[in-house]
This record gives sequence, structure tokens and C-alpha cells, in this order.
Amino acid sequence: MTESEPIVPDPAAELKRRSFLVGAGAVVAGGLGAKLLYDRDERSQRAQVFVARARSYTANLPDVLRRGMTELGLGPWWVAGKSVLLKPNLVEPTREAPQINTHPAVVQAAAEVFRRWGAREVFVAEGQGHCRDTDWVLDQSGLGPALRDDRLEFVDLNHDEVYLAPNRLRFTKLRQLGLPEALRRADIIVSMPKMKTHHWVGVTLSMKNLFGVMPGVFYGWPKNVLHHNGIPESILDITATVRPHLAIVDGIIGMEGDGPIMGTAREAGVLVMGTNLPAVDATTTRLMGIDPWRISYLAAASGRLGPIAERHIAQRGESIAGTAQPFTLIEAYQKILRG
Repeated sequence: MTESEPIVPDPAAELKRRSFLVGAGAVVAGGLGAKLLYDRDERSQRAQVFVARARSYTANLPDVLRRGMTELGLGPWWVAGKSVLLKPNLVEPTREAPQINTHPAVVQAAAEVFRRWGAREVFVAEGQGHCRDTDWVLDQSGLGPALRDDRLEFVDLNHDEVYLAPNRLRFTKLRQLGLPEALRRADIIVSMPKMKTHHWVGVTLSMKNLFGVMPGVFYGWPKNVLHHNGIPESILDITATVRPHLAIVDGIIGMEGDGPIMGTAREAGVLVMGTNLPAVDATTTRLMGIDPWRISYLAAASGRLGPIAERHIAQRGESIAGTAQPFTLIEAYQKILRG
């Protein structure tokens, strides 16, 4: 597949694409009909999500993550002897804007926990979608020096060997997905996104973070093939096909407004984790003061990839009511949420 020129979608046109085929009929994501349909379908699904307070990146983050994962029923038995892939959100070559990239301290903390629990190996992997100079992004973001300090291997997923896997969900028209070999090397895949709003799909969390596993040498920059096939649809297909095992959301400092790059910092002071990505993202969306039923790909994930209804998610750690704070969305997306 040849590389194509980056696309620049029209925000208004992209945002209006909130209706797409679900099952046998078309459902307008965010409408009451969508909520009733999917709430019915997910009744047999349950998930747990842990919300932890973490007021700064200098806190004892390994202890916070260890407590959270233990509350979720995870421990050394789950990790020992296994290969663990940590997939942060690495977008831009900057450390001056802590709201853009997953903070190195959170990545280091997760690696420490998994190593202490007996993992055979822990490595970090990402395929950033904008700047093509991976070494530059790593060094300027601060992640590169942190990985060197902790002797953590980094795999550039944009240039990894590619294998073809059947598209398990087929929300897009893609019959197969090209995936990096690093995914087959890992026994446990951990999505480690930043807590951010997104100007086209509302929020970008653990599911949207998986765009970064898709190799740029196969899909172009910034993953143009996936954009052309629909961002919400691609999020669903990638999540269903990659099937990550855990999500850890860096919400210590998040981003609001014109995310995922141009927004402003929002101190939320939380880490959110769980083994079911739709449930984690729905909970994090609620922490951002946004109704997850109004996010098209989360509404469509309900009953297929996991529960998003609050009563089907066992809340661990901090309560949503005690930690939620509203994140600002761009005006164009606010209009869509208002219907």
C-alpha cells in the first residue's frame, strides 16, 4: 500500500457523520433509541473500572497502579512469565505541553509494576500519526530518556513487520487489518491513553489510542486509510481485532477543547483502569462530564465490545460523583451533542 498525502477533514462534515450502520438498522448515536437498544443488548455484560486519585506525576504512581489492578483482580499470577506491551499515546515532540502525550512517569510506573510481578519482558510500542521522526518525538517528549533510564525497549510500530488479520467486526469495509508483529509478540497489550477531548469524535481514550498500533508504512500518515473509512468505524474494528487486555488512562493532566493536539490543559488528577476498554472509556467520559451514549463509537460498542451503561460497570476506587469535572468541547461538537 502506497503512502498518500495527509488528509485534512472538514470538521463540520466529519462531525455530522454520527449516524452509521449498527446491526440491521441505522442508529443515530447519542439518541434515546440508541441508548435503549444497546442498554438492552449489554444486559449480560459486566465490567469493573477502577478510578484512582493521583494529583501529580511525582506521586507514588507504581503504588497507585498496583492497588488499582489488585482491586480489579489482577496480580502476579496474571503477569508472571508473560510479555507485556505498553502502548502510550505519543502524538507530538514536546514536553512543554503535558496535556498532549501520555506522561513518561505513568509508563515507567506501569513497567515497574509488571516487572515486579514477574513479567518475562516489558516493552513500549507506538506508531505516532503525525511527526514521522520517531527518535525526535521520543526525545522531545521526554519518553525516550525515561525508557533509557529504565532500560525499556521501544518498538516503532510504524515500521514494524506487518501481518494481516481478519477484521473481526467489519464496521468499516476493510476485510483485513494490517497489524504490527509486536502485537503477536505480546501476551498482554495495555492501552495507555491520555484523557482528552477530540474535535471529530468527542473523546479520545483507550479505544481511539489504538490508532497508534496501525503501521504508518501500511496506512499512511496520519493513518489516512483509516480516516477515509471512518474514524468511529475504524475505532470499533481495531479494538475488536487487537483485543487489548488492559487500559490505563492518564488523567492526571488531561486536555479539553480542541483536542487531541490543540486543546488546553485540564488538571483532572485521576488514573482510570480496567480490562474492558468500552467500560473504561465510558467511565472516563463520565468523569469528563460527557454522556458516553452521545459518543458514537461508544454507543456502538455497547453490547458488542462491552458495557457502557453505568449500572453494568462495577465502580471501584473513587466515585464518579466525587471526581468528575466538566471538560470543554469545541463548539461544533457541543452542537452535535445538543442534537
